[in-house]
Amino acid sequence: MALSNSIVWFRRDLRFDDHAALHHALRGSSKVFCVFVFDTDILAALPRDDRRVQFIHASLAELDARLRAWGAYLIVRHGRAADEIVKLAAELDAESVFANHDYEPAAIARDREVQRRLREDGRSLQTFKDQVVFEKDEVLTQAGGPFSVFTPYKNAWLKRLAAHPEALKPFETEAWAGALAKAPAGHRLPALEELGFAPHPEPVEPAGMHGARQLLDAFLQHIDAYHVQRDFPALDSTSRLSVHLRFGTLSVRRLVRLLTDKTGDGARTWLSELIWREFYMMILQRHPRVVTQSFKAAFDKVVWEEGARADEAFAAWCEGRTGYPLVDAAMAQLNRSGFMHNRLRMVTASFLTKDLGIAWLRGERYFAEKLNDYELSSNNGGWQWAASTGCDAQPWFRIFNPVTQSKRFDPDGAFIRRWLPQLGKLEGAAIHAPWLAKPALLERAGLVLGRDYPHPIVDHEQARAATLARFGALRDTSGGK
Repeated sequence: MALSNSIVWFRRDLRFDDHAALHHALRGSSKVFCVFVFDTDILAALPRDDRRVQFIHASLAELDARLRAWGAYLIVRHGRAADEIVKLAAELDAESVFANHDYEPAAIARDREVQRRLREDGRSLQTFKDQVVFEKDEVLTQAGGPFSVFTPYKNAWLKRLAAHPEALKPFETEAWAGALAKAPAGHRLPALEELGFAPHPEPVEPAGMHGARQLLDAFLQHIDAYHVQRDFPALDSTSRLSVHLRFGTLSVRRLVRLLTDKTGDGARTWLSELIWREFYMMILQRHPRVVTQSFKAAFDKVVWEEGARADEAFAAWCEGRTGYPLVDAAMAQLNRSGFMHNRLRMVTASFLTKDLGIAWLRGERYFAEKLNDYELSSNNGGWQWAASTGCDAQPWFRIFNPVTQSKRFDPDGAFIRRWLPQLGKLEGAAIHAPWLAKPALLERAGLVLGRDYPHPIVDHEQARAATLARFGALRDTSGGK
C-alpha cells in the first residue's frame, strides 16, 4: 500500500537523476515533497561568503528548475536540520522521510535523532545507499572483517562488482515524476542573501548537474592520458569532479559505468581513485575515532611540535610563505580558489607534518575550512596517509623532499609561476629553490629574498633527521615499527 505523503530530504545528492531515495519515494508515495535544509549545525561556523554554500545554492537553483519542469518545486529551509525536517513532516502530513545514507559520525547522530523524533510522531525515516557503489558489509575480507589495506580492498571491490553488476543500475525517477507535489503559486527559491550568506568574490566551480556534465564531458576527452598526466599540477589533467561527488550533483554509479566500459590505463587509474574514496568512507564508518585520533593507535604518542614557534610555522604554511615555492604555490591555489591538486595535497601535508613537525590534525582542519570538495573521510584519510598515522599509509621513514617533488612534477615551474608571480622571472632550476640561486640570477629576476619572497623557514635535511627521530622513538611500541 502506497504512503499518502512523503518527503525526500536532499543532502549530499543534489540531482534529479539516478537518485535512490527519490526513486523509492516516488514509487511508494501518492505525493512527494522535495526538501533541502541549510543546516545551521554545519553552516553556523562558516564565513558568510563560503564558496561551498554558493555552490550548494547554485546547485539547488538548478534542481528546483528541474523539478519545476515537472510542475513541482524544492522546499528550502534554514535552521537546525533535525528540527526542520521533523517540523516539515508534521506540516506536510508526511508519513515517511526518505534520504540517502551518510557515513560521517555527526550525520549518523543527526539521522538517529530524526528517526527517533519521527517515530515518536508515528512517522518513519527510510535511508538508502546512494553516494557509493558498495558500503558497510558489502566488501569484506575472507575472514569476514573490514579491510585496512587498500589494494586487497580494491581487488575485493572489483570482484564484487563483477559478481553484482546490478550495483550500477541507475535509479529511475522521471517515470514516476507525476507523484511530485505541485508547486504553489508564487513559490521561489530563497536568495543566498536571504539565508544569511553572500557570493564569494572569486568564481566557484561550475555547479549543479549541468556543471558536472560539462566537466565530465571535458575530462572524457583526455582520460586516456590521465595515468600519465595526473601528477602534474600545471596540466589541466584531472576531472575536477570531486566537488560534484561531494555534493552528489553527479551519480557515482554513472561514473563507474562509464569507466567499466573503457579499457585504457587512464580509466583504470581513475576508477582506482573512486575506489580509494569508498575505502576511506568505509574506514570512517568502521573507525569513527579517526576523526580525532590516529588509525594506528601507537602514533597517537608522536610528540608533535607545539608552542609559539610551531604556531608561527603553521601560520606561514597556511599563508604560503614557507620559502619552498611548490608548497607556497599550492597553498596559494587553495586559499584563492578552494581547490588543490591531489599531488600537492600530499606534498603540503608531508611538509607540515614531516618538515615542520606539526600534528596532521591541524592541517586536516585547515583543509576542511578551505577545500571546495571537503569530504571528511577522504580528507582525513589523505592526511593520515601523508603523516604515516593512517591505514595503508606512507611509511614514516619516507619523507617527501619538496624541492625534488617540485623538479619532478613542475619541471618548468609553470605551476609555481602561475600562483607565485613574484618568482615569475626566475630562470631554470632556481624556481624550485630560490635560496640556492646565484646573486646575479636573483638580480636579473628582480627578486630580493626576505623582501619579495621568504627564505626557507626550515632546512629540509635537518627537518628530515628530526622526523626520523620523532617517529623512531616509537619503534619499540606496538604498531610503531
